[in-house]
Amino acid sequence: MVSVAGRAAGSRQGHPSLDEAVVQRFYDRMRTVAPAAVGAIERDRADDPGRAFADTACGRLLRSLDDDGVRALGMWVHHWCMRFYDDDTRAALRLLRAIAGRSALGWTADEVHWMLGESRHVSSSAADRCTLPFAAAAELAPGTLRIGTLIPRQPGPAGRR
Repeated sequence: MVSVAGRAAGSRQGHPSLDEAVVQRFYDRMRTVAPAAVGAIERDRADDPGRAFADTACGRLLRSLDDDGVRALGMWVHHWCMRFYDDDTRAALRLLRAIAGRSALGWTADEVHWMLGESRHVSSSAADRCTLPFAAAAELAPGTLRIGTLIPRQPGPAGRR
């Protein structure tokens, strides 16, 4: 079992933290999709990078999951990309962008809060650090989540935010 002690318990720099049990449930859900995700990403890394996403192992995996599975996969690939951003993560980033492009997945405020917290610990040069959490936050009711308190928006390349 993955331990989350310390990750959820205290607040960092005045930001509210999530309950440890909530975060542990996220890790439990992500662990169910992780083996398939690792396999799909590895197959795609070894395959033709120009292949249409729908024809990739990641594309097939994404199509095979229900909304709960897609949310768990999104959280896992976000977590993995944020931890290993300097490695060859092109296939994983492509998967992350495909998930972020979907709508009506029903992200919870706690899930978005957790993903933004993961993103806080990555250099702002990691251009995709907020792709999925911002897409998920856009589906929440206005005022549900105060993104600026978790990650201040920083300008990206060519005026991207």
